[in-house]
Amino acid sequence: MKVCGFTIVRNAIKYSYPVVESIKSILPICDKIVVAVGNSDDGTLELIKSIHPDKITIVETVWDDTLRAGGQVLAVETNKTLDAIAEDFDWCFYIQADEVVHEKYLPIIRNEMERWLNHPKVEGLLFKYLHFWGTFDFVGVSRKWYRREIRIVRNDKRIRSFRDAQGFRKEDRKLNVKLIDAYVYHYGWVRPPEVIKNKMRSFHALYHSDTALEEKVTEVADFDYSEIDAVKRFNDTHPKIMGDLVKNLNWHVQLDESKIKFNFKGYILFWIEKLFGYRLFEYKNYKIIP
Repeated sequence: MKVCGFTIVRNAIKYSYPVVESIKSILPICDKIVVAVGNSDDGTLELIKSIHPDKITIVETVWDDTLRAGGQVLAVETNKTLDAIAEDFDWCFYIQADEVVHEKYLPIIRNEMERWLNHPKVEGLLFKYLHFWGTFDFVGVSRKWYRREIRIVRNDKRIRSFRDAQGFRKEDRKLNVKLIDAYVYHYGWVRPPEVIKNKMRSFHALYHSDTALEEKVTEVADFDYSEIDAVKRFNDTHPKIMGDLVKNLNWHVQLDESKIKFNFKGYILFWIEKLFGYRLFEYKNYKIIP
């Protein structure tokens, strides 16, 4: 069984993406990782080159900044990495530049890839998620956070990145997947407050026209980590590869897990999920098969 990881990145240093930790977290179970490095102005290319030259294949790209409908450029860039993966690989492991996999899940992930390798009806593997908020000590727990996403797909060129690269489609249909007992740790919202504001401005530009972008300026300026609907304290361990980032966090965020900020409908839906483990009206970008 051969596994190729793939990811995209642009201006990782400027926006404090933990991309080195991200790539290294899946490196032990990947034979190769393809990284599409977009045109950057902060030394991102040199950073990626320094990781593991023998196992990293870099594809230098130029992002089409005119693709501003729903983050389409992210899918375009992701498909470039998929197309660069050689045909002799069996599985493709997707990791975004702000996502990290805990080392305790690597044996589980490898076992699941081996288990379903010769079952062609299984087109991908579905991961669970933890979304960290503000610091490394809290995770978001409201319905605004996606619970699961496909992060491993078969090496089938008919499988394409979908919308803003959050999921995948095969010939415009949802993939048939198996849910596995492994988590992706999403650290995209753990950055210094000023860095997160700059990142938000850049991110909005991938989704909105200039006119709509102007309307987002106030939203970014008023951003405050404490204005969150629901969080809970994280009491487990972080991936070892994240050790230095966790230790060197140098900003303070005031969060209170006892405060839940929902309207009546949101409150009811939140407690149904909390009590029964089922999320009503959940958007599912996949089809779980028995």
